[in-house]
Amino acid sequence: MELRHLRYFHAVAETLNFTRAAERLHIAQPPLSRQIQQLEEELGVSLIERDSRPLKLTKAGRYFYQHTTQLLSQLGEISESTRRIGLGQRRWFGIGFAPSTLYGALPELIRALRRDAELDVGLTESTTLQQVEALKNGRIDIGFGRIIIDDPSVIQEVLTEDPLVAALPVGHRLIGEQVSLRELAREPFVLYPGRPRPSYADHVIEAFRSHGHQIQVAQFANELQTAIGLVTAGMGITLVPSVVQRMHRDDLVYVPIAESGLVSPIIMSRRRDDQSALLQSFVTLVRQHFAPPLAV
Repeated sequence: MELRHLRYFHAVAETLNFTRAAERLHIAQPPLSRQIQQLEEELGVSLIERDSRPLKLTKAGRYFYQHTTQLLSQLGEISESTRRIGLGQRRWFGIGFAPSTLYGALPELIRALRRDAELDVGLTESTTLQQVEALKNGRIDIGFGRIIIDDPSVIQEVLTEDPLVAALPVGHRLIGEQVSLRELAREPFVLYPGRPRPSYADHVIEAFRSHGHQIQVAQFANELQTAIGLVTAGMGITLVPSVVQRMHRDDLVYVPIAESGLVSPIIMSRRRDDQSALLQSFVTLVRQHFAPPLAV
């Protein structure tokens, strides 16, 4: 299926007349009819009732028209923004983020960027490892993740450290003022993300290993929300950064960990050779938001 097939179909769907559609598209009618037939053959269904006068869309045709209208609209916006960026009339800034970083200051920082009417902000949910690759390939300009990646082409900066807390389903026997790693290690564990690795999952494994414990993984999940859902379903327990407690749920309890020093950092990553004014301005804004309050 090619883009022209969608545009040709939309012209017919909106005029309900092959002749007028061909005139709108500045092509002859026979090639237009062949393109619509090719589209129908590829989809395996009829989109237009050709025996009716005027033409009518089939049920499948109405569904296809509705959903491809949104697609063409989005493509038009992307094309226009791409053109304006290429001509220097707009700027584009790509941000990669691990899901748990959205519970802190990051949403406010993104809102600050989006106030610039001449700036397009692209958001990509990804692990730190994926962010590093996206930075090197130029798909994003900055990333916010949870682990240190040793790569000479990328600069990483720890912005803050969130204490880890245990996420337990309501009614769990370990719910109390605090819980130890020894107690948690005896429980089935929901670990995330399952891939790619290394990731936050390895950070959690190392937290237990450094205290002489090994977790028993009952289920892997690829996303924080999925892991939380599995915990509430009774599949096991997990550890999350304390900032995630802002996501209030009636079926989940967060319990502090008895051992001290168990934290998950928020790490800002950027290309070492990127000295653009926009990036430097945003980095300064980020540092200001994460800076500790001055002592009085």
